[in-house]
Amino acid sequence: MTTAPQASALPRRPARIALNAGLVIFVALYAAIAFLQPNYLEPGLFMNFLRRAAPLVILACGQLYVMLTGGFDLSIGAVATLVVLAASILINGDPETTWAVIGALYVMGIAVGLVNGLVVAFLKVPSIIATLGAMLSVNGLALAWSGGAARGDLPENFRNLGRLVLRDVPIVGTLPLAVIVLLGFVAIAWWGLNGTVYGKRALVVGDNPRAAELAGTPVAATRILAFVVSAVSAVTAGILLGGFSGVSVNAGEGLELQAIAACVIGGAQLLGGRGSVWSAVFGALSLFALFTLLNLLGLPQALRDSIQGAILIAAVGATVLRSRRRA
Repeated sequence: MTTAPQASALPRRPARIALNAGLVIFVALYAAIAFLQPNYLEPGLFMNFLRRAAPLVILACGQLYVMLTGGFDLSIGAVATLVVLAASILINGDPETTWAVIGALYVMGIAVGLVNGLVVAFLKVPSIIATLGAMLSVNGLALAWSGGAARGDLPENFRNLGRLVLRDVPIVGTLPLAVIVLLGFVAIAWWGLNGTVYGKRALVVGDNPRAAELAGTPVAATRILAFVVSAVSAVTAGILLGGFSGVSVNAGEGLELQAIAACVIGGAQLLGGRGSVWSAVFGALSLFALFTLLNLLGLPQALRDSIQGAILIAAVGATVLRSRRRA
């Protein structure tokens, strides 16, 4: 009579701990920053680092939604610029109108996201073309509205959203309001992809939209919602930018490409179907840590842009190699 083998006698596979590539890169870069400036290890300076990185992290989370469904959103930088200029013109220094204007800003952003999503989902225009057109249109509208220069004024209660710092907070000492906004947005973005059926739909649509459609997945609605989330992230980032940087006609310039680069650095797949909120978060923190390190080294802005482009190409190449190995 034979007996079934005991479970303990069966060979066990070693457990694998998957480390996010963006997290590894961020730790390495921040260690280099701390080596040059040891005070960056202090909780207060780390919180300030997160405060300054918050707009890019939020934009990367929004961009991730679009990338998961197989697209790109090149309009988010222009939307962030429009938010800053529109807020200064509409509020014009009157603190009593701040919250009403912020509501209007989100309506404007959602409208841009809806147009992008509808054009991509129903007119079948490639997202890179549709959102490039939206970027040019929104930038043109913002510059025409402002006359090509900073106008109006942002009151203190609006500016506080980006620069207010809470004092005497346990453990960290100081806690910027922008970091609280960042944590809240990341939590909602994570819940949207992991706590709802939408996350599974987005991955399926990005992986194989035709198969998703045949399986009954609402492909059009999934893509439209992704662009709306991206636009909401752009409005939120624009509010923070206006809060701690003031009014500028170049407030969101280049942020769309930085958000894409951040997602790819963190391990998100360009053609959709793979990625997580943590890939966007750690990728954005890595990119911002790189910018901080280059500033500490005294390198010029032009070189920073060149290095960013090289990193994006390298990250895309690494993503392609990983995809081929899986295949």
